[in-house]
Amino acid sequence: MTTKEDMKGEDLAALEANLAKVEDLSQRFMTALSKRNPANAQLNGPDQDVFVQAATSYWSSMMQDPAKLFENQLEFWGNSVKHYLEASQALAKGKLEAPQDHTPTDRRFSNPLWQTHPYFNYVKQQYMMNAAAMRQAVSNVEGLSQTDRTRLDYFAQQIIDMMSPTNFLGTNPDALERAVETEGASLVKGLENLVADLEANNGEMLVRLADDSAFELGRNVATTQGQVVFRNHVLELIQYTPTTEQVHATPLLIFPPWINKFYVLDLKEQNSLIKWITDQGYTLFVVSWFNPRPEDKDFGMEDYIEQGYLEALRVVKEITGEKQVNAVGYCIAGTTLHLTLALLKKRGDKSIKSATFFTALTDFDEQGEFTPFLQNDFVDGIEAEVQAQGILRSFIMGRTMSFLRSNDLIYGPAIKSYMMGEAPPAFDLLYWNGDGSNLPGKMVMQYLRALCQRNDFVTRGYKILGETLHVRDVDVPLMSITCETDHIARWKDCYRGFQQTGAKNKTFIVSQSGHIAGIVNPPSKKKYGHFTNDDLGLEADDWMSQSKFHEGSWWPRWEAWLKKRSGKMVPARQPGDSSYPALEAAPGSYVTVKASV
Repeated sequence: MTTKEDMKGEDLAALEANLAKVEDLSQRFMTALSKRNPANAQLNGPDQDVFVQAATSYWSSMMQDPAKLFENQLEFWGNSVKHYLEASQALAKGKLEAPQDHTPTDRRFSNPLWQTHPYFNYVKQQYMMNAAAMRQAVSNVEGLSQTDRTRLDYFAQQIIDMMSPTNFLGTNPDALERAVETEGASLVKGLENLVADLEANNGEMLVRLADDSAFELGRNVATTQGQVVFRNHVLELIQYTPTTEQVHATPLLIFPPWINKFYVLDLKEQNSLIKWITDQGYTLFVVSWFNPRPEDKDFGMEDYIEQGYLEALRVVKEITGEKQVNAVGYCIAGTTLHLTLALLKKRGDKSIKSATFFTALTDFDEQGEFTPFLQNDFVDGIEAEVQAQGILRSFIMGRTMSFLRSNDLIYGPAIKSYMMGEAPPAFDLLYWNGDGSNLPGKMVMQYLRALCQRNDFVTRGYKILGETLHVRDVDVPLMSITCETDHIARWKDCYRGFQQTGAKNKTFIVSQSGHIAGIVNPPSKKKYGHFTNDDLGLEADDWMSQSKFHEGSWWPRWEAWLKKRSGKMVPARQPGDSSYPALEAAPGSYVTVKASV
């Protein structure tokens, strides 16, 4: 039988063991931080002018209409005092119950204690009132351009999200309950997770979203059978093994984005677009891009086009003996496929028979949620960063994307890992999301300055490789697949650029869901539907309101369209030929190269 003295001894031993761990972790923590190579400071926040302008405008409004300002302040003060009195009265009753809560809630506050415990409810209600007051103050600022207002809204929301009580141990009931249940072991484990993340990323605090040890390329992700049949400095070209006795004569070539790795299209057999395409009877080639190093700093958009797109087209035609290829471009690779098509038009080259774009932008006139990151202060910071490093390191791009959904991709995972001591989940999509690529310095600045900021491709023309290219030069049969809730390439912006192409035959589809889930949407899941409308002369809102909704994936609709442009059936082609023998099994070597931090 265990005595109190035994329990005290056990508790003391556990405490001493945890203290020893903390001491060791503290040393590792400092060592990891000493290796940090931070991003340019300009990338940590906006130019102060945006806040100076907002403060000046706010002060000017107060001078011109003080009654309006005091009305808002008095409402906030009144609500805060009333809230304090209600909480005090509840405590005075001697009962552990919270006053009535009229503030909004969300999944951060799902623990019942946020509603029932007077302390946590008080904190939660005051946070929501503070957030509302801050949003109101920002909305009252006058005299700002729409761009500066968008930036101010974004950075104000970032402050609101950062200051959530769930982000602090003393005001997070989930973390406190776990600490008590585990006698503090969860906090030690959380510190272990934090230190491990710092060590894995040379001192950068990048919270792991997935358990890296649960996945291995070629074993349980990127498993579709194929061979690397060509390799140069910029790409490996993978030809996939046919699964049918006959295939369409015209091969299909997919250009995935080089911001991430291609295997988002081949995460697992059940949702692999790559496997599904081969099962429909196509000779499929997919590009796997290189992961740039500092010595690739002078690699530009022209190199991606010449050594990437044009070389891949040449090899695919030589291997298959066909004169034309159907092409697909995803995200930035879709933007560049537009450029390549315009260049081929100028050169009288008809190598591409049809083109499909997945969430591809060409008109950057409206920058949406990326507005804060496409102004000169941030782009100047990126320019300074790539001049110093030679590349835009992957973690900077990943961090930028994550802050667009900070509660889901930064604070939520950090709470679970560092406060709760939980291991990250074995989730293939999140594993892929964390496996990014660096970007060459020259290419980054060409893309940001000429395409995103100046919007050359749909205005005065984009000059490259001795030609001036315009979106109206893109005139082969086209299909554009966009996603309804995509916050990276908004469907309305994709639609606006797609309308300006010169193609007579073009089809536009909006899939339900976002940038990834809307594309990786297998028919077997029967999860997300899609919208179609043949009238591309309509404004975006009218197009959607008059569209027809279809249950299920867009994949079969696209394949029916593609089939008409893919020629007769021929005997299935095995990967490579005598001139292009198989170099290694898919997914190849380039995809395994990790980005530098």
